[in-house]
Amino acid sequence: MGTDGIDLRHHGDAEVGGGLADFAVNVRPGTPPAWLAERIRRSVGDLAAYPDPSAARDAVAARHGRAPDEVLLTAGAAEAFVLLARALAPRRAVVVHPQFTEPEAALRAAGHPVERAILDGDFKLDPARVPADADLVMVGNPTNPTSVLHPAAEIAALTRPGRTVVVDEAFMDCVPGEPESLAAVRLPGLVVLRSLTKTWGLAGLRAGYVLAEPPLVAALAEAQPLWAVSTPALVAVEACCEPSALAEADAWAREMAAERDRFAAELGRRGLSPVPGARASFLCVRTPGAHDLRERLRARGLAVRRGDTFPGLGPDWLRIAVRDPATNDTLLETLDDLRR
Repeated sequence: MGTDGIDLRHHGDAEVGGGLADFAVNVRPGTPPAWLAERIRRSVGDLAAYPDPSAARDAVAARHGRAPDEVLLTAGAAEAFVLLARALAPRRAVVVHPQFTEPEAALRAAGHPVERAILDGDFKLDPARVPADADLVMVGNPTNPTSVLHPAAEIAALTRPGRTVVVDEAFMDCVPGEPESLAAVRLPGLVVLRSLTKTWGLAGLRAGYVLAEPPLVAALAEAQPLWAVSTPALVAVEACCEPSALAEADAWAREMAAERDRFAAELGRRGLSPVPGARASFLCVRTPGAHDLRERLRARGLAVRRGDTFPGLGPDWLRIAVRDPATNDTLLETLDDLRR
């Protein structure tokens, strides 16, 4: 819970269940694909042995052109936020909002004071909002919930001596070609977090990783419990770094982007105004009476994500995941029915 009463631990999974059509959780539908599920199933035969992260770590390093000692495998990006909060001792920590709330929640749970740099308007990154003496800055790219993709150069410009800049790229593989990723960039103090949850449908497996300078990776590893990442998760990480998997992810991202743009335009015609220039697999929309609309959609079997638990948004905001055209059309038709 933030100091202003915002429930930082409220996430989209709390909105679903009971047979509701899920527009609240930003996980790619129909995942994991059969080939990945089979790889994970085969790994069960190795569960008697302790997990060995070396092959998965090497695969991640090769994917991003990094050295293995620049990679730390984690139980999802969420664990990485906890490890950063444990390993770092920031004097002035700043979280750029609106964004995923776990970075702030993890810092507060570790006893660190947190300041918020609130973006508004089109929610584009404004470096002037970040205090010059901040020694820890956390930003999402593309940002959850706004779906805004910040230029990599603007994020890189936030780095400076004595400052750690953490970039949450959990949704970067939703962006065709990943043009603004900093995963392959080496800059002092730059930390990039990635996750397999969204594109590969592995929320229940917990698989992610950190890319950073070797001394920080070593410090995070010291803060991490032994064998934190399971053998099935390690197998999934290695598999998802293969060229065929990367090609599959990019093909899906291109298909999703076209449908997202269509869906955004149709929502706009119905009075739900998306944040311009969405680049991830979800839309952040503003509409008067969002709470009432969310409840009415639930009554019709559709779950969308409330926006008022994201610092910097408020009661007029919702987050809506992009699904396949037929499922998206169901939501659009329901909106039409509710307006009649």
